[in-house]
Amino acid sequence: MNSTDIAHVCHEVNRAYCESLGDDSQPTWEQAPDWQRMSAIDGVEFHIANPDAGPEASHENWLEMKLKEGWKYGPEKDPAKKLHPCCVPFAELPVEQKAKDFIFRQIVHSLKEA
Repeated sequence: MNSTDIAHVCHEVNRAYCESLGDDSQPTWEQAPDWQRMSAIDGVEFHIANPDAGPEASHENWLEMKLKEGWKYGPEKDPAKKLHPCCVPFAELPVEQKAKDFIFRQIVHSLKEA
């Protein structure tokens, strides 16, 4: 599988996980905006290039990208205003949000040789 294929799987698993938490705001991969798909692809490529990076590094990579794009912390996700509740250090994330980084990393490592 290539990075885009793996990112597609990561996105859809994340979408299902979010739905399990009562968050149905995540669009399908096909309906996701380019910035969201590119973020997933970047995360996949980060883990492929850094196989020993853990979930915390995954979040910090994501956070660095978001901050460079002008995103800031906000209590609710608002793409138009570039606000996101996860724009905090990994240690400050709720356990439900930390779980996403563990899941994302494992999907990449499970599929990168497929």
